[in-house]
Amino acid sequence: MKKTPMDRFPALMNEKMDEDLTKGRTTEPPVEKMDTQDNFECVDMSFLPTRIAQDRQLRSEVLDETLPMEENVDFTPAATSPLHPLGGGGGGGQQPPAQPPIAEPAREDTTMVEEEDHARSEATFTFRVENFSKLNEQLLSPSCYVRNLPWKIMVMPRLTQGGDRPNADNRSLGFFLQCNGENDSPSWTCKATADLSIHNFKPDMEPLTRKITHVFYSKENDWGFSHFMSWSDVLDPEKGYIQDDAIVLEVHVVAEAPHGVFWDSKKYTGYVGLKNQGATCYMNSLLQTLYFTNHLRKAVYKMPTEADDSSKSVALALQRVFQELQFSDKPVGTKKLTKSFGWETLDSFMQHDVQEFLRVLLDKLESKMKGTCLEGTIPRLFEGKMSSYIKCKNVEYTSTRIETFYDIQLNIKGKKNIDESFKDYVATETLDDDNKYDAGEHGLQEAEKGVIFVSFPPVLHLHLMRFQYDPVTDNSVKFNDRFEFYEHISLDSYLQEPEDTPADYTLHAVLVHSGDNHGGHYVVYINPLGDGKWCKFDDDVVSR
Repeated sequence: MKKTPMDRFPALMNEKMDEDLTKGRTTEPPVEKMDTQDNFECVDMSFLPTRIAQDRQLRSEVLDETLPMEENVDFTPAATSPLHPLGGGGGGGQQPPAQPPIAEPAREDTTMVEEEDHARSEATFTFRVENFSKLNEQLLSPSCYVRNLPWKIMVMPRLTQGGDRPNADNRSLGFFLQCNGENDSPSWTCKATADLSIHNFKPDMEPLTRKITHVFYSKENDWGFSHFMSWSDVLDPEKGYIQDDAIVLEVHVVAEAPHGVFWDSKKYTGYVGLKNQGATCYMNSLLQTLYFTNHLRKAVYKMPTEADDSSKSVALALQRVFQELQFSDKPVGTKKLTKSFGWETLDSFMQHDVQEFLRVLLDKLESKMKGTCLEGTIPRLFEGKMSSYIKCKNVEYTSTRIETFYDIQLNIKGKKNIDESFKDYVATETLDDDNKYDAGEHGLQEAEKGVIFVSFPPVLHLHLMRFQYDPVTDNSVKFNDRFEFYEHISLDSYLQEPEDTPADYTLHAVLVHSGDNHGGHYVVYINPLGDGKWCKFDDDVVSR
């Protein structure tokens, strides 16, 4: 589709948005297209995206989740292992000296279990190694393509520690997964998890399987196990791993979209990413969630910007970003947007707080909409209300104060799931003894202090407080504990009075942070169409 001239695109955008937007909630409403903001980094969590409700009015919940840094402890890269039977590097390292061939395993027997689709996110493939007992060199299987990269099984004999001459007692089976082995470019990376298995030929016997997780790149393009299994165990017919002097190795690999190599996000997902200026991944993740909040996007297109200074107008710069996200086939730049913030180049290399950035951006949009037909759009979408109260136990006296909120910060320390965090949020605190409440003419009284929600907004942002202050170290620390949340939640029980529309939300987007309190990386998972088909937005790369 051709790009629309800037002086015409707001009107055309609104025509398109009128087609896309699902308005109104009926008894059986469609899921609204919405997204969320925040950060996530978690190893065992099913995470991510916003939540949207399904009644008469648009409701959507945004979750912020965080994961710990990746740790690999039980396997080593073949390229750096010292245990090659003839010395040298193993997997991606130096080859052993040439020797008279004893037998060449049959490579043509490699089988693709899934039909060929080079852009797929996962695949299972096998490699049958003939004349295994005579194997004395590294072998590679034919390529299996996942995420448009070639993946191969790498197998070799490895010498155990302390061994000087190869034999069945001091050798092991080296089993590795290689990715993009012929590409020497230092810029590409691809994160993947894989199950490495050796088939057991005995009926009803399970294969031996070990799991790896690794970020593959040019200097570590293979990963696996130097000692997957002892050589003698493989050769032992009673154990069932060899038949007719042949073994069958299998790999099931699940890979994320690669960086540093060509990846056509528009072709594979229908969406494009945002370029990272240095440390703007947090901003990119947030902008994507706001872009997929259709009611907000439509309001952004309608903002009057004809007379704005193109170098200083946040509204005009955001219109340009949204327009290009909708029509461009390539990753979209954000330099004009950050320039409109008044940022210098250095600011783009500093990671800012994503929650604070959201509030500042929404404030700027709300100010721009004042005095126009769009006035009130931001609070109508994102603003909820809660009542802070203190209620005396022994006298009829209650103090209340209504407060507004644009997001809810949930404590996750010591909490198993989102329900426990909400219950903790509305839990009451008892004021007694030396901490009694001064109730004016009633004097000091025992009382209960707490908050209760008065109303929830159509788009609900939840911020999981993984970063908290530690008084012992006098630093901010990150909690990487497992935390569970659900695709659908009902928050009616946390309301002071039931609303006309049930407070039912569907998860639509999750912003994820990986790293620690000193830095890291943000991505966002979004369900753009509300159909359960999630996309991962990682700066310029979008994948399913």
